[in-house]
Amino acid sequence: MNMADRIQHLRKAKGLSQEELADKIGVSRQSVSKWESEQTSPDLEKIILMSDFFEVTTDYLLKGIEPAADSPAGEKEKPDAMVFAIIATALHLLGLAAAALVWYDRQTAAAALAGLGLMVAGCAVYGIGMTVADGRSKGRARRAFWSVNIWILPFLPLSMIHNILAGQPGTAPYPLPASWAGFLLFWAVYLALGTTVSWILFKTGKRE
Repeated sequence: MNMADRIQHLRKAKGLSQEELADKIGVSRQSVSKWESEQTSPDLEKIILMSDFFEVTTDYLLKGIEPAADSPAGEKEKPDAMVFAIIATALHLLGLAAAALVWYDRQTAAAALAGLGLMVAGCAVYGIGMTVADGRSKGRARRAFWSVNIWILPFLPLSMIHNILAGQPGTAPYPLPASWAGFLLFWAVYLALGTTVSWILFKTGKRE
């Protein structure tokens, strides 16, 4: 693995695009692209900035020399971010299911509160994971999380907005068909939002 490969590997481990890395160290995206394709090499100042940003030594960037292990005995490795993404997604799905079941049974505001509460908890779990997990696993976990949750998280709030505009109970966690036009509009907006974000995620993943 040469320096170009090491820069690309470290960038992808952080879940960053070339443009995002460029912004972090104050260069253009084209500069990062040239570094990773071996057209040019970063100067010493940029190597130092990258070593600080990626938390590696300059020797590793320049020569691939790994630092000697000096971790205190018994120190634990950081957890995989994918675990947090899976737990958060499960909480979001549980939130939708709980809201629908409570509303179907009682038709009270407790339905929306139950769903939103579990979704907030799921977002908190995901946020914690992106903070404490191993940086090498964050990019993959981030893409997996949003590829699924872009279809889960907007459903409840969009349903509540639809129901309020349609003159239906605003705390219902799914769209109530007051009129076919409004009902079809809800699904058009929901599908357009999910499809657009999924396409952006796909294009971003191809550029990395």
